[in-house]
Amino acid sequence: MAINYWLDLFTYETWKEFLAAGAKISGFSENRWKTAQNIKLGDIFLCYLTGISRWIGLLEVTGPVFKDSSKIWSRAQFPVRLPVKLIEKLEPETAIPVLDMRESLSFFHNLKSPHAWTGRFRGSPTKWSIKDGEAVAVAIRTAVKNPVKKPFDQAKLAKVPPILKTAKGDSVVIPGPDTQSTAASAEHQSETHATDSPFGEATAHTEIQWRLLKFGNDMGLDVWVAKNDKGRKYNGQPFTSLPRLKSALPLQFDEATNRTIEFIDVLWMKNNSIQAAFEIESTTSIFSGLLRLADLITMQPNLNIPLFVVAPSERRSKVFSEVNRPTFARLSPPMSDLCRFIPFEELRTELDRAQHLVQFLKPEFLDSISEDCVIPD
Repeated sequence: MAINYWLDLFTYETWKEFLAAGAKISGFSENRWKTAQNIKLGDIFLCYLTGISRWIGLLEVTGPVFKDSSKIWSRAQFPVRLPVKLIEKLEPETAIPVLDMRESLSFFHNLKSPHAWTGRFRGSPTKWSIKDGEAVAVAIRTAVKNPVKKPFDQAKLAKVPPILKTAKGDSVVIPGPDTQSTAASAEHQSETHATDSPFGEATAHTEIQWRLLKFGNDMGLDVWVAKNDKGRKYNGQPFTSLPRLKSALPLQFDEATNRTIEFIDVLWMKNNSIQAAFEIESTTSIFSGLLRLADLITMQPNLNIPLFVVAPSERRSKVFSEVNRPTFARLSPPMSDLCRFIPFEELRTELDRAQHLVQFLKPEFLDSISEDCVIPD
């Protein structure tokens, strides 16, 4: 009987708990019972670590599926369970970035949008093709024999917020109260006044806005800055000094769409087509920026625009909480399918590193420095 390959998603927390429990049981959500009944003795689980988007191990199924609610994981029961044997294991530092396998995996080919591949990692277990499964298994075995450490942002291993189920089975996050919102708002107002002053120091928000505008401009793209930010400057350079900064939005959108788009922090455009949209969140509420992106998705559902939230790495959990709250999870497509997260620190480093090649780059290069906001089942 042929061996089948199945995706098995882990957060770093659930991976550690799986190992601590003896690495003998892999579990899934209640609504995966029917799918799990198709998993047979000898099938292989491809273990994928969310957060850092890396392959971290292989499991062999050693028995039939069963239901059990005894505690293994702290945040969920995962009662649909299969006995497994750990046959290969990597560490997060030596695990294989999925983007390193773009040439080997079929779902990276002929993408309808730059981030369409992330849909393959929304839930598990999911059956994979033999060819893709073998490619991942070979890559993991090779990495075990010849480990190579690849650095990553440690914050991406942080715990994700609690995942709750709606009556329809949707995965959503209910965020807790933002106890820092008042202080953050006051800080932002103070920084805004400093930025507006000709002698004031630029805020992190203004710096990141300038970096994105300048890099998009240097790539040969038209760029748009939020209507209320056009008068800003960074290090003495006015935003309006950029030759490809657009003064008006494309006419193909209706008024309601344009009123939404005109306040998005940064847009990259080509031939009046939006290539990427960025909301920058340094101290202010993330929710307001996401509402603008959500309105764009709702009014123009066929645009397939890559959306990015750019924020300090310490705000990662907050970004994930907001992107996956019910307001955005019920959009079509869900916000998490389109939205990706870029930390300030990584953006600065990678834009500086890529500056000498900027004229040869396409917006898709952001895939390698951004992280999808999908919270797996």
